[in-house]
Amino acid sequence: MPKFAANLSMLFTERPFLDRFGAAAEAGFKGVEFLFPYDFEAGQIADCLKTHGLRQALHNLPAGDWSAGERGIACLPDRVGEFQDGVGKAITYAKALGCPKVNCLAGKLPPDMDRTTARETLVANLRFAATELKKAGVMLVVEAINTADIPGFFLSNTTQTLGVLDEVGSDNVFYQYDIYHMQRMEGELAGTLKANIGRIGHIQLADNPGRHEPGTGEINYDFLLPYIDTLGYDGWIGCEYVPAEGLGWMQRFAA
Repeated sequence: MPKFAANLSMLFTERPFLDRFGAAAEAGFKGVEFLFPYDFEAGQIADCLKTHGLRQALHNLPAGDWSAGERGIACLPDRVGEFQDGVGKAITYAKALGCPKVNCLAGKLPPDMDRTTARETLVANLRFAATELKKAGVMLVVEAINTADIPGFFLSNTTQTLGVLDEVGSDNVFYQYDIYHMQRMEGELAGTLKANIGRIGHIQLADNPGRHEPGTGEINYDFLLPYIDTLGYDGWIGCEYVPAEGLGWMQRFAA
């Protein structure tokens, strides 16, 4: 059966962040993920995980000024030093939280920058991150995001993202496959998962339209989630959605 991790950046948001761990455990989750841990001391988060018997599945590398609309800096040539510092910070938190995987958001392509320069910067930054994270025993994953939600995001489909990972050439960099984003950009979910399951390090879900929980939209999760099991994926599936109808959907997939 799937192992669902609550995304605490999107679920239980009526509560303060550190209170969401308890809410996730009460709802039956065994794992959690979130965008960023950096506004809190690593020890505070580690205590929440331990208190509530939760595993940390994933968090992101620092991604610039989120409140100002930045969505990653990995493709920006004038931010390389900041990116490298962020890798070190992410490693510190990942070790403290027992987090096995860290996601890199490539960022948005500035209107005055050519794609070649941005790609070269991204590849170099990912090589650096993959190497440093491997030393720490942490996997690097890289996500493609739909360009309706984030216009200008540099990586927006599977072929493009895997091409970048090929160029990086590391055995410690994998694809973070977000079902919602890829339904919007390319469809063919089952076929893409089957063809690339060996390169997928983490999966996230939401339904479309609306980015709500499974069962609220067009994606046939009653087929897709058991199908992912048949492919041999045994990692966490992050529930990164905007709740609309509660958590009853998970009962269909309980052991």
